[in-house]
Amino acid sequence: MIHKLQIFFLLFITYSFFGWCAEVLLQLFEKKKFINRGFLIGPYCPIYGWGSILMILFLHKYRDDMVALFFLGMIICAILEYVTSYLMEKIFHARWWDYSNDKFNVNGRISLYTLIPFGLGGVFVVHFINPVLLDFYSHFSSFGLSFSTVLLLLIFLTDNIISFRVLSHIRNDVKLFEKDNTEEISKKVLETIRTGGRLKRRLFSAYPNFQHIGTALEKVKGRVEEERQKYNEKQMKIKKKTEEKIAHAEEKFQRKIEEIKEKSNRKIIKAGRKNQKKKEKK
Repeated sequence: MIHKLQIFFLLFITYSFFGWCAEVLLQLFEKKKFINRGFLIGPYCPIYGWGSILMILFLHKYRDDMVALFFLGMIICAILEYVTSYLMEKIFHARWWDYSNDKFNVNGRISLYTLIPFGLGGVFVVHFINPVLLDFYSHFSSFGLSFSTVLLLLIFLTDNIISFRVLSHIRNDVKLFEKDNTEEISKKVLETIRTGGRLKRRLFSAYPNFQHIGTALEKVKGRVEEERQKYNEKQMKIKKKTEEKIAHAEEKFQRKIEEIKEKSNRKIIKAGRKNQKKKEKK
């Protein structure tokens, strides 16, 4: 059991490293410069490790069915990427990636353009790469496997602790600025990230969406202001209608009073005339 867990952990770290390499190469191709991708300090992106492990666990029986591997790999990666994006946004109050500009996307969290490569990745991982890695790790001695696992686990855990401390500071900064009603929200957030130390600046570089935290907050402020305006306009209309109804009711009531007075006066005059006639007869 322990041997199996050690193998799975080494596979997790390996695929996380492969994912980091793919992300770095993509950024190098697109932006012509090296960017250390991922929210951790080390050269690994855990989401790729988890995705690969899930595909190995659930799709190994489809190893020789390329079509099934492709589509099921897409589904697993879509669920993982969507859930990860949602949870990280809820925890850190920022979007780490956003596919809103892609034609086929779901809430900007997943996109068909990225799921197709993930589906192909599932085919390569389960059918081609994983058997090679399993064969490679099978040649490790018991001591070599344990030593590698413990060493990498300590490095990985230390990295997570440090990185999450940095991220919690950023989250606290954003929470603080959410309470600020000035027009300087965006500038303050960006300044905090830029001047907050090397690790914060690395995150700023790795995930450009952090640049849009302040902008997003301003958009929220704009929407709130817009809704407030709509609410005020609605209240004004209701008030106007209410005043019109009250004025109409008062006018109606006044007319009714006048009618009652007129009828009363007629009755009084009529009664006076009758009394006058009676007196004349006498």
